[in-house]
Amino acid sequence: MAKLLSNLEMYLEAANSADLAAQPTSPGSGPSLTDRRLMGIIEKIMTHAGVGLSRPDVHPGEMICVKVDWTITSELLWAGMEKTYDQMGRPRRYRNDRLWLAVDHTVDPRTNHQPRQQALISKAERFRHEAKIVDFLPANTSIMHTDFTRDRAQPGRIVVGSDSHTCSAGSMGSFAVGFGAADVVMPMVTGETWFRVPEVCRINFVGSLPFGVGGKDVILHILGLFKRNTIAFQRAVEYGGPGLKELSMDARFAIANMNTEFGGMGACFEADEVTADWITRRPHPQHREGGLYFRADPGARYAEERTIDLSQVGLTMALYPNPDHVVPVVERAGMKLDGCFIGACTTTEEDLIVGALVLEAGLRSGLIPVSHGKRRVTPGSLTIIKNLERHGLLDIYRQAGFEVGAPGCSYCVGINDVDVAGEGEVWLSSQNRNFRNRMGKGSFGNITCAAAVAASSFTMEVADPKSLLDRLDKKRLAKMISSWKASSSVRITPEIHEPEPEIGDCSEAVSSMLDGTRERPMQKSRIVRSKVQRFAENVDTDAIIPAEFMPGVDNADLGSHCFQYFRPEFRDKAANGSQIIVAEHGFGSGLSREDAVRALLGVNIQAVIAKGFAFIYERNQLNMGLFSVKLQDDEFYSQVHEDSIVTIDKDSKTIQIEGLDKVFYYEQSEIEEALLDAGGVMPLYTAFGNAVFRQLTKPKRGKKETYTNGAKKESSISW
Repeated sequence: MAKLLSNLEMYLEAANSADLAAQPTSPGSGPSLTDRRLMGIIEKIMTHAGVGLSRPDVHPGEMICVKVDWTITSELLWAGMEKTYDQMGRPRRYRNDRLWLAVDHTVDPRTNHQPRQQALISKAERFRHEAKIVDFLPANTSIMHTDFTRDRAQPGRIVVGSDSHTCSAGSMGSFAVGFGAADVVMPMVTGETWFRVPEVCRINFVGSLPFGVGGKDVILHILGLFKRNTIAFQRAVEYGGPGLKELSMDARFAIANMNTEFGGMGACFEADEVTADWITRRPHPQHREGGLYFRADPGARYAEERTIDLSQVGLTMALYPNPDHVVPVVERAGMKLDGCFIGACTTTEEDLIVGALVLEAGLRSGLIPVSHGKRRVTPGSLTIIKNLERHGLLDIYRQAGFEVGAPGCSYCVGINDVDVAGEGEVWLSSQNRNFRNRMGKGSFGNITCAAAVAASSFTMEVADPKSLLDRLDKKRLAKMISSWKASSSVRITPEIHEPEPEIGDCSEAVSSMLDGTRERPMQKSRIVRSKVQRFAENVDTDAIIPAEFMPGVDNADLGSHCFQYFRPEFRDKAANGSQIIVAEHGFGSGLSREDAVRALLGVNIQAVIAKGFAFIYERNQLNMGLFSVKLQDDEFYSQVHEDSIVTIDKDSKTIQIEGLDKVFYYEQSEIEEALLDAGGVMPLYTAFGNAVFRQLTKPKRGKKETYTNGAKKESSISW
């Protein structure tokens, strides 16, 4: 009875949330919706979700407020989110039926009794009951991205998650973006967030894939061809083209999943008949409706537009420690291995089926797994496990020497006590990242498709799977892949939509939502002077704060492990006054973990200067109030070295290197200034409540008000 009442409360809350969300939020009217620029799909999604737009379109670089359709997180990342949620006073969630919480990152049935796992599971379960969350997945039910994308994500909607692989949902036609923890709490509460409208990189597919080649091979091909943090860096990536119809939903998922390794800030596949067909077969009717199928306007302009011929994609692997160091598998045939892992969110149901059939072909041809080495397969969800069991495929994995794990992140994050690669071990994995220490301290991870891992597991040496793939029965494989779906002979042709944004000035809405008694944020010191700690390019968040030390008790606790493996002397130097980081391109690549910024704050880092920041990391810096400067002047980087003394003047927006006469100038947007001056998003939320992002993005009239020690001043920056 208690469970029945709890479920009733949950669904009543969901109905109430949906009613509130349906109420108009912005007054006014604007120009004709037909009077707009030509746009791509991502721009149309952002336009449709826009609040208080002055025009019926958006432009790259424009700061806008948008409505968020879904927020998603995990137990590990919720632990970080809860710190911000506590600071906010634990307000009402915007919609309890648009919040997805999966217990997946740290859990395993063998270790769930341990104190760390128990604490994280308990935190997640308590919030589940407090928030009356409709979509809560208990420990080892599904990796957060797997079932969310399969069963909830819809075309044309905005999905924000506290994990960098949230972009997986872009495979379903959503615009899916990973944020840091604090950045996700805000739309969870307000239903809104802000974006600088990104430039878009368009990838057009042509041709069709060779048999046995899948989505993982496609994204590795793209990474090998264009490299990481290049044409996609700080941009959204839109995937389409005539070859799209040749890619299954699972193939699209694998490509979208590794969009973050490509350097993209978000991903979106053009939703088509294949998408619509998948969605109409979902088990719950309420999640078959609500999609918006947008098409790019002919003539829409992109920052980059490239074509990928699927017929040219082969079987490749990315060598440790870079996901773009891609070579044909055959070139590394014979490389000795200590472990083989098939799993993580990247590895789809199709991949797991192909991997099993490759193993079956090997066993039937007389191959016998060697006795040494570790082998593990971890499907992404219980639903997938059920489907694999029905076909006897997990038994094949067991016969080939694989242990079968419960759904979870497993070796891909290497932070529980059981699925951790040993120091010095060399692994071949179907996961998405091969960064230093990713699978375990001192381990060497190489990534490829499930078929290649399966073929290599017999001898514990890298092996080209082509000869085994050639033995597969194509009809049997196709039948297995489609067997879980309800039968249908009707091809769904989706209705094509155009954006319908809320046009008009949202100032009235802002005024009505503000509490006049709230205090305005105060500014911090305007001069920063310190010795420099110098870094190269693509410093990832795994290096800044290893996952095993997350979420930490507080910033100081995280700071005590900052750069622990990557640069052990970093903390002592920071304590002795080297408190400005200067880095090259791509600082903060990798995970969405805001713990990286918290760790830097925990060792009293005062500023980070870089040629470019990874998208999520940059937002985390702004939200946490860590002063950051994006400066692309090559002369500055040629002149600044380890232990150089640098002075930053925030008022004049200048940087000087001691001993050098030249002054370097930088720029910041109004939102960046507001967040950094306030010390992060929390003081602004305290000032403006649920209207915070409308306030930050509303049309500026006159002078910006700033507050120093409680006294109002005028700034030359428009507000």
